[in-house]
Amino acid sequence: QVQLVESGGGSVQAGGSLRLSCAVSGYTLSTYSGFCMGWFRQAPGKQREGVAAIYTYGGGTNYADSVKGRYTISQDNAKNMVYLQMNSLKPEDAAMYYCAAGIPCNRRVPLAVYQWSANYWGQGTQVTVSS
Repeated sequence: QVQLVESGGGSVQAGGSLRLSCAVSGYTLSTYSGFCMGWFRQAPGKQREGVAAIYTYGGGTNYADSVKGRYTISQDNAKNMVYLQMNSLKPEDAAMYYCAAGIPCNRRVPLAVYQWSANYWGQGTQVTVSS
C-alpha cells in the first residue's frame, strides 16, 4: 500500500517561496511504474486541480499553465521523496496541497498527463499566501 505524507506548507507573503515535501512509502521511486506522481491543490470552494506531475522512473515533468515557470517538481531517490518548489507565490496559489501517486501519464519525455486523477493521496499541507 502506497502511503504519502506531505510537509512544508506554511504562510508566506506574495512573491515568496516554499518547498513542499512528500515522503513516499510502499513504493520505491527508482523502480518501474506505470503511473506518475504529482501534486494537486484545492482552494476553498474550488475543485481540486493538478499542478505538477513527474514520471519518477524515467524522468519527465508536466505543469499546469498557472504554475509554469514558478513551480518545480523533483525527486530524491535516495530519500524516496518528491518535492514541489514554489517560487513567486501569488495569493491565488493559496490552497491545500496534496501529494498524489498513480496519475495516468504517457511515461516519456515530453511528459503528458492523460487525466489529472490519482489512486493514492496524502493528507495535505496548507499553503497560505498573503498580499
